[in-house]
Amino acid sequence: MEDVNQLFDAAFEFAHYPGPQGDSSVKEFLDRFPLPVIFNALQTETDIPGFENTLVTCLERVFKTKYGASLIPHYMPVLQAGLKSNSAVVKSLACKTVTSLLENRDANDVSPVQLIVSNGIYPLLLEYIIKSDDEVANAASETIKSLARFPDAMSVIFPTDTNDATHLGNLAARSSSLARVRVLSLIVKLFSISPHVASAVKNSGLLDLLEAEMKGTKDTLVILNVLELYYELVEVVHSSEFVPQTSLIQMFCSIISGTSVDLFLKLRAMMISGRLLSRENIYNTVDENCVKALISAIDASLESPEMNDTDAHEAALDALGQIGSTTRGANLVLSTTPPAARHVVASAFDRSALGKQLAALHALAYIAGETRPKSSRIVDEKAEENLRCLIYDVAAQSTKLTPSGLFLSVLQQSSEMRLAGYRTLAALVSRPWGLMEILSKEEIINIVTDATTETAKIAMEGRYNCCKAIHEAFLCSNFVDDPRRLKTGEKLQEAVRSGPYMSKKYRDARPEVMMAEGF
Repeated sequence: MEDVNQLFDAAFEFAHYPGPQGDSSVKEFLDRFPLPVIFNALQTETDIPGFENTLVTCLERVFKTKYGASLIPHYMPVLQAGLKSNSAVVKSLACKTVTSLLENRDANDVSPVQLIVSNGIYPLLLEYIIKSDDEVANAASETIKSLARFPDAMSVIFPTDTNDATHLGNLAARSSSLARVRVLSLIVKLFSISPHVASAVKNSGLLDLLEAEMKGTKDTLVILNVLELYYELVEVVHSSEFVPQTSLIQMFCSIISGTSVDLFLKLRAMMISGRLLSRENIYNTVDENCVKALISAIDASLESPEMNDTDAHEAALDALGQIGSTTRGANLVLSTTPPAARHVVASAFDRSALGKQLAALHALAYIAGETRPKSSRIVDEKAEENLRCLIYDVAAQSTKLTPSGLFLSVLQQSSEMRLAGYRTLAALVSRPWGLMEILSKEEIINIVTDATTETAKIAMEGRYNCCKAIHEAFLCSNFVDDPRRLKTGEKLQEAVRSGPYMSKKYRDARPEVMMAEGF
């Protein structure tokens, strides 16, 4: 027992050592307590609290080093036994050890893929995904993801025989509902590795499993889980090359327009489709009519009673903003009949619901092109005319009467609202009518040129970017030669020259030094 106590004390110290452990300290530790001793101790029952967890943490740190990983090939039977252990902690350790073997390989060593295959480890990892608890399943999934980075592992992970027990499609078919979602999650992880692996996923028909799962169940939780996986999938840079965009958008459209679909599912579908359609290159692979149908579905949902919920309304507005962030998306959002963007503009200047107003202002900034290159901010003639008419119509129906009055009203609200307003004005000023409205209110110029207006860094930068955009538009306009605008031009120029943080009010500030009261 004394030896076990010594091992525990040393392992605890090693496991909790601050900072990374180097090869020399690992070698020194293993000279005192060789791996067979630690493995045997793991199988010994003791009454020492935290004994197993301490040894497991210690071994994790050992195998993460180059030296520790070089020892793993010599203990493959022990690793296999660990994978078959009844302890979830030991199983998780075994998975992480396989990952360390893969990530710390030496070019002169035996292929780690060959070691994994010859020792029957891969089927055990798959079994963990469908039968173990979440922690072990996740560890196994991460191990398979590391394995998939090896070209010679492709035939192992993606067998050509669909009846093979290790084929992920076959595995999903014989799994429970929860296990199938885990398999789908693994497929998404594999897809994200590289275009080469994504191609193997696509060619194996595994992407179809997500759509089949969506259509084959009425379980809200399962559908929500698959939607989250789609969210991860469309975030992958190369997803547009392999994901069937048109059918995916059609499916989202069906969810959003479904009369018996849970509201939360609709909102997630809106958010994911918005994120998907916020990429300019997506329109090279998707049918534009599908996008129009999706926008119409969001438009219709905004007029339904269930969208009276503030969070739901904000999510729909955000989706329209994301779609409108691209040039082609903005054209569609502004050119539908009636324009779906009318909801965005109406809410952007509605002070009765501040949450909706904030979401709408950011959405309007996207649609007006704040995140697009300056050369792409102006959309086609019909869309531009609709944007102008929507803003002027809302102004005419308000107490402010003019867009300039609406803009000033936004800049007189909270810092958070002003930040959204800065983004919107920075985009709208690219239009001659937008510049004219902004310049017509001296109070707007005073706010955007006053470095003391904001105190938070992001708001300071937002104000400055807005001021700079107004100044640039001013210099390119006919107003620059107008004597009546001379002071305005000078004020904008001085504010731009001073930068986002400089303020005359604080320029001569000095730190105050005083004695602490305790002395």
